[in-house]
Amino acid sequence: MKPQTALTNPDIATIKRVLIGIFIVIVAQVLFVAQDVVMPMVLGVLIALTLRPVVRFAEKRGIPSGISAVLIILFLAGGLGFGAYSLSGPVTDLISSAPETGIKIRAKFAEYRDEIEAVKEASEQVETLAQGTGADAAQKVVVQQPALLAAAASNAFSGLTTFVVALILALFLLSTGTLFYEKLVGIMPLMSEKKRALRVIYDVERQVSRYLFTISLINAGLGAAIGTSLWLYGMPNPIMWGCIAAVLNFLPFIGAWAGTAAVAATAMVVYPTLGAALIAPAIYFGFTTLEGNFLTPMIVGRRLELNIVAVFLTVTVWGWLWGLVGALMAVPILVAIKVLCDNFESMRGFGQFLSGRPAMEDAEVPEEGSAG
Repeated sequence: MKPQTALTNPDIATIKRVLIGIFIVIVAQVLFVAQDVVMPMVLGVLIALTLRPVVRFAEKRGIPSGISAVLIILFLAGGLGFGAYSLSGPVTDLISSAPETGIKIRAKFAEYRDEIEAVKEASEQVETLAQGTGADAAQKVVVQQPALLAAAASNAFSGLTTFVVALILALFLLSTGTLFYEKLVGIMPLMSEKKRALRVIYDVERQVSRYLFTISLINAGLGAAIGTSLWLYGMPNPIMWGCIAAVLNFLPFIGAWAGTAAVAATAMVVYPTLGAALIAPAIYFGFTTLEGNFLTPMIVGRRLELNIVAVFLTVTVWGWLWGLVGALMAVPILVAIKVLCDNFESMRGFGQFLSGRPAMEDAEVPEEGSAG
């Protein structure tokens, strides 16, 4: 028989990396398959963390957490429901007019093309008519329009169900106060582990809730500023554009460009000249640029500043797993992971990678409240 050789430290490290990779793949598969169950839970936790400062403020004024939680959730649900009902008409019109808007934009841009491009487009249109596909193309616009509305309605109903479940879970988390934390800490066998777990939980809750609450207020202010500015400029449905801006701003990078493109497409149809139409998207993009590069970094601070590469990869992965809702929740989830990593020595390196600050600065200045 061959003598058994002991595993060396490099072998053990390699095995650990392989096991971690397998675990990540399994978790991603579970998140993708069970998204109808897991996604409302994650969204509910994020909503609870966002509203936690409000409940804590009410508790300091003598209002029990259960009463304040019910009032806050009812106010939030009522406000969002009223807003969704009020905006359903303009949003439906915007979606239904998308094919017609595309045709009008092409026609308007055709006026500014040079003669070569005009001849090229004319030849392509002649070729299309010669092939007899002009009638089919017109028919496709009529046929695809209800399909687009049906898909939007289906997604809206699915999103509504997810949000209702998330609100109910957030209500329970907010109304029970620290009961969930006490149950979680009670699992720990040793008193030292209980204290450390409680310290980590409160630090994660404090940092994440502060970030989410602040970002939500910033996005609401951004939406109000964009909506007011577009209203002053004469854009139709400025309230709708303000709400779209507030929601899309939770989506880094892509959100600002998507909102700018949507405003530009609508402005192309509303205003007679190209120069006048470009002012509306310039207003939108200008406010988002000011917010992203100056306002948010100044208010949020450097402690929760994130690595741009990590943010982009996180948005991509969560968008692939859960679609638009996952992309919107990507950055809050990343913030929670970073704060959690900052509280554990073994995960501190990964937390430094997620941070936007230099690693040496983190090493020289320990985080307040972090557990060794």
